[in-house]
Amino acid sequence: MPNSPMNVTQLAAVDAAQAARVLSEVRDATLAGQRTRLPPRPVIGESWGRMLRSGVDPDHDFRSGLLDTEEIQRRREESPLRQVLPVLREGLLSVADVAHHIMVVADPDGRVLWREGCSPVLRKADGLGFELGADWREDVVGTNGVGTPAVVRRPVQVFASEHFVRSHASWTCTGAPITDPRDGRPIGVVDVSGPLETMHPATLAWVDSVAKLAEAKLRELHLVSLERLRAVAAPALARIAGRALVVDRDGWTAAVTGMPYTNRIALPKSLSPGRRWMPALGVCSVEPLAEGWLVRADEGPVAHGATRIVLDLSQPRRWSVTVSGGAGSWTRELSPRHAELLYLLALHRSGRSAAGLAEDLFGDAGRTVTVRAEMSRVRRYLGGFLEHRPYRFCEDAEVEVVLPDDPRELLPHSTAPAVARGRMSIHVP
Repeated sequence: MPNSPMNVTQLAAVDAAQAARVLSEVRDATLAGQRTRLPPRPVIGESWGRMLRSGVDPDHDFRSGLLDTEEIQRRREESPLRQVLPVLREGLLSVADVAHHIMVVADPDGRVLWREGCSPVLRKADGLGFELGADWREDVVGTNGVGTPAVVRRPVQVFASEHFVRSHASWTCTGAPITDPRDGRPIGVVDVSGPLETMHPATLAWVDSVAKLAEAKLRELHLVSLERLRAVAAPALARIAGRALVVDRDGWTAAVTGMPYTNRIALPKSLSPGRRWMPALGVCSVEPLAEGWLVRADEGPVAHGATRIVLDLSQPRRWSVTVSGGAGSWTRELSPRHAELLYLLALHRSGRSAAGLAEDLFGDAGRTVTVRAEMSRVRRYLGGFLEHRPYRFCEDAEVEVVLPDDPRELLPHSTAPAVARGRMSIHVP
């Protein structure tokens, strides 16, 4: 009769050093192809099997190149995880610091994007290559608390010699995957790690509960974004006869007219404006609307109006963009940075590169990470009307800029060199 897997949590809670010794024996025997007195836990044994099949060397501490600072910042700006960092910090950091742990947040590629907590433990993590920008995928560094949860799609605690690579045996890691509730895709892993003597049996449940709180926060933020889209959708749908609905970029429904409400529709990959076939509706007319799409079932000729974009910079600190077209008209208020960017794109209808916009905004062509991040946010609501490479308004749109009567009031907050030149070039009739 085969032996049952050892209860690592129970043994480690009583004697962490003894548990580490037993695990080391189990690991050495398993990797040597020998029978063991106590087999590894199934989740660990399966991971070790993957490592052996993929050729990871258990005696070689392999470290791939770290991401540079600019790439780390770009990934942070684009990651949904940045929206739930306050939840993760509140739920994990205060306890982690006292318990001599660190919190690590990695993206779906296993790259460490945030790392915070106990300073001495952070220094020890440096010695393991557990640094910002490091690649901790399972098939790169072996069984661990970042890469393994990402593979099995559930929380995993990896204690001492349960790590496949021998040099990690002095460490304990507990990680839980975080999933985007909008589409079910994995967006990263949150992990709590520290020296093996800091292992606690409740850590797995603790990290898993905080990861679930983060997912709940993402659901809440998604509902808020749908409410914003619904406010824009209502007047647009009121003008339409026939079946139509407004959905966000992931197909979640904000509002419908002329048809039963459905929570979500399947959208084609790389959706763009025009006539498209939708699985639930057949041939449809698709038009961008704020942070989503207006989808109209094709039940006869569709009248398309020319797109007109009005950038209103005339009122102090009340800047807005209004889009008028076949979907009717909608308006969005702009942040100071987005007002600057759209003003610059209106000046340069042929387009500007990220470096060009960085030069216009900061006088520094190297600050492309900030520009790309902000343009990514602008494209969430103006995506159908903006091109990129270079960034520019679409060619068939009529673009009008409404300027203040006093040229000194053009984006008065702005220190951008290009905006300053714009103030000087405006002539009051």
